[in-house]
Amino acid sequence: MIGLFMNQSSYENDIRALMMAFFPGEKIVLNGEDTDHQVRVIFLPDKVKISLENEGKVVSVREGACDFSDYREAKNTLKRILYDCLSSYLGIELPWGTLTGIRPTKIAMDLLNRGFTDTQMYDYFKKEYYLSDEKYQLCTRVARNESRILKDLDYTSTYSLYVGIPFCPTICAYCSFSSFPLSVWRKKVDDYLEALFKELDYLASLPDEKHLLTLYMGGGTPTSLTASQMDRLLDKLSSIYDFSSIREITIEAGRPDSITMDKLKVIKSYGIDRISINPQTMKQKTLDLIGRKHTVDQVREAFAMAREAGFGNINMDLIAGLPEESVEDMEETLRQIALLGPESMTVHSLAIKRAAYMNKNREAFKVTSQEEVNHMIGASFKSALSMGMEPYYLYRQKNIAGNLENVGYAKKGCEGLYNILIMEEKQTIVAAGAGGATKIVIPGENRIERIENVKNVKDYIERIDEMIGRKQRFNIHGRKND
Repeated sequence: MIGLFMNQSSYENDIRALMMAFFPGEKIVLNGEDTDHQVRVIFLPDKVKISLENEGKVVSVREGACDFSDYREAKNTLKRILYDCLSSYLGIELPWGTLTGIRPTKIAMDLLNRGFTDTQMYDYFKKEYYLSDEKYQLCTRVARNESRILKDLDYTSTYSLYVGIPFCPTICAYCSFSSFPLSVWRKKVDDYLEALFKELDYLASLPDEKHLLTLYMGGGTPTSLTASQMDRLLDKLSSIYDFSSIREITIEAGRPDSITMDKLKVIKSYGIDRISINPQTMKQKTLDLIGRKHTVDQVREAFAMAREAGFGNINMDLIAGLPEESVEDMEETLRQIALLGPESMTVHSLAIKRAAYMNKNREAFKVTSQEEVNHMIGASFKSALSMGMEPYYLYRQKNIAGNLENVGYAKKGCEGLYNILIMEEKQTIVAAGAGGATKIVIPGENRIERIENVKNVKDYIERIDEMIGRKQRFNIHGRKND
């Protein structure tokens, strides 16, 4: 545990986030006396003083002037002072410097839009955020690719739809998404679909003032549905929306053990070409350890099956920092993925959320070091480029391994537009299903209205009218209903 002492509560979340990056896995305790390390933050009228204590002895001190009339500038200044204090004693330099937000590319996008030159952008990131050269290159490269993909996109007349299928063959040890094991919930799947159809019917009843740009079916694992259930769902969706006019439709077929030729043929029959087959790793020992009840061979078989069914845009997800994996293991996984030849690849740094089995049983899993995870991420970058892919979206999470990032890579023309839109938060995204979070962009107000569905399948089925009622305050066009 790490103690945090402050003489006022301002900027506490920002301070905590940066402390967690320096002390991964440690609990930050406010005013915690009985801790080995304590961070003291003293706010004065025009400056801040930060000290680090180890077993009651001051081991590092930094202070600096701070203009508290400008919240953003004060926050950045405070984080730089805290970074200097912790880094000098611990001997640690964070790849992302003081950046702890989930969307660092938004900063780069803003600078590009403001006409910053390469030199100006580099100097800005170094001075403001202490960004490493490696992460600067990645961040700005992603921003330029995002700008290319989003060029001339009309946010005001379009929206996107997320459809959540919360069932999985089994629950992975690191997972905290809205996922329910099919072995337990199989008899409730049809009831769930009926509730989902009711929510979709409500969405279909709204005035058709905007065009549906992208549709994303995630979970959970959508291909946990049987072929006939998938057919019913896609038939419902295609009866509401003209699939031929939607720019992008994606279905996660994430678990290879959930994929059959019958299901793939159903998906393909609706003109859908973009799916995701997610091995996470190609090391069998790791798959067994994290609770993914499929084999490496099943990954290859599922990929080959998808190609045989005619799919020409396949994404594959990998995780860097899985327990007991080395950099060499990651490099071998990347080698095998390259042999399969997907059109896109998403590489996640392992993020262990509070509710995950892996978090509740940490002693059973060997944690990968920050340095190793960073090498894994670097290896994935090189591998993606060698496969003809470019990084096109990037985001970060709390509790992420090595305080690093998740990156989507794709061959040109195969990028997942929905992935960028969910990060940029410039377009309304309506979510249907258990655990779905609708984000409605309010025109002219620089504001987002967030409307969440309950996560539990049983609650969603029983309270579907309430879920619809939550959405009735606003329609998908961002206009408030009376």
